[in-house]
Amino acid sequence: MTVRGEQMKLILLGAPGAGKGTQAQKLVKRFKIPQISTGDLLRAAVASGTDLGRHANEYMTAGKLVPDGIVIGLIQERLKEDDCKNGFILDGFPRTIAQAEKLKDITDIDAVVNVDVDTSILVERLTGRRTCKNCNAVFHTVFNPPKEEGVCDACGGELYQRADDNEETVRNRIDTYNKNTAPLIYYYKDSGKLRNVDGRGGIDGIFQNILKVVKTVS
Repeated sequence: MTVRGEQMKLILLGAPGAGKGTQAQKLVKRFKIPQISTGDLLRAAVASGTDLGRHANEYMTAGKLVPDGIVIGLIQERLKEDDCKNGFILDGFPRTIAQAEKLKDITDIDAVVNVDVDTSILVERLTGRRTCKNCNAVFHTVFNPPKEEGVCDACGGELYQRADDNEETVRNRIDTYNKNTAPLIYYYKDSGKLRNVDGRGGIDGIFQNILKVVKTVS
């Protein structure tokens, strides 16, 4: 078994609205391993003024994609930290096959968990989301409605639909994700690392399914 006891090195994939972020946090608590987000790494590197951070900031301020070399360097440095000794969860990396190939030179991966949800369900989840203008609490018209329509339970503030939660934008985001990630899914499927998990249903049920598939890695 490459997953030994409470040790595991995971990549977590999932389209917008799949609940990937929620499941990542549950894995963090369950296994005491860090969730590593490339976005967080880039912001931290820029804020701390490291060499990689300064180089990344040049691209970010120009509105350009940060080159793979810089992102790989940040990942490599992060994985050397003590909290990664028992494993980690990579979130948002790799995004391309080229990045996946470079990752192989840095570390082994035990499993790639793909939280799979039909597009129609993703659209329903995202377009029904409502956010409080005052405290940023999040509700859902179907799955987590406020006690009073349009009013935040926590602070009484006004609830609104974010601009990027309208149906056209949501479908575009999902289409972009699918186009960019499909090759990566096939890449890890061919390597035997991919584990698909049905992302429908309750949060706890999905989490139990994730635990089952990561324990089957051999």
